Amino acid sequence: MSRTDQHKADFSDIYAQPDPRAYVSTLKRFEYQIPQRATPIFREVIGAARPGRVLDVCCSYGINSALLKSPRDPREVLDRYTDPAVARWSGAELAAADREELAGELDVVGLDVSEPAIAYGREAGLLSDGWAEDLETTDPSPDLAKGVANTGLIISTGGVGYVGRPTFERLLGVIDRPEELWLTIFVLRVFDYSDIAGLLADHGLVTERLPGTYPQRRFADAAEQQAAIHDVERRGLDPEGLEAAGWYHAHCYLTRPSNSRSPLAIT
Repeated sequence: MSRTDQHKADFSDIYAQPDPRAYVSTLKRFEYQIPQRATPIFREVIGAARPGRVLDVCCSYGINSALLKSPRDPREVLDRYTDPAVARWSGAELAAADREELAGELDVVGLDVSEPAIAYGREAGLLSDGWAEDLETTDPSPDLAKGVANTGLIISTGGVGYVGRPTFERLLGVIDRPEELWLTIFVLRVFDYSDIAGLLADHGLVTERLPGTYPQRRFADAAEQQAAIHDVERRGLDPEGLEAAGWYHAHCYLTRPSNSRSPLAIT
């Protein structure tokens, strides 16, 4: 039985704030870095897939979109949210600054259960559109179904575990051409992705794993670490130098149409 769900630190309060400052500052204490590490990979895939609309699953405030739209180093983009001077701004002022600095042609929409996070992403222009819906338990609303119909790429930097096969199954059911879909999904090693990969294969898509691992963040406490070590070992993976060294690590899975070639080196 998985222990991660029982011992994983609960950061739900930072997703319920009206803007991303608490989210960024809290996770910064644990050296959270998977969005920054994912950005160059997402850019490579976007360049190859030319997807039109990009859907970020478990998008929170639209952080992945902010990093993709900015020409600056990803760390600099996030540093602004923890700048003491910015702490004095209202949420509306912060959203206006994001709208001005992070405007771009990339069309990113978001799905998340947090209504405040989705609202900020839309107000700040980080998300072209967004929906606060739980597709684990409920079918997409007509507005969501219409909004994601022309999606060409799905991305996620930690959503799997919070969402699983039901969410992806419901999304594939409303995307116009699922057999032409690309996905780039970062999955913590404590979670098994095979069920979702099997669903994608049923739609004629090919899923491959990129080599190596990607550190997500430091563990919040010893209980969280021991649960993660238990779960990766349970999956037949070696935690030495990874979870045993104090970090959550993720694998990156690239899914593409069967008639396309991967733009990245694959194991």
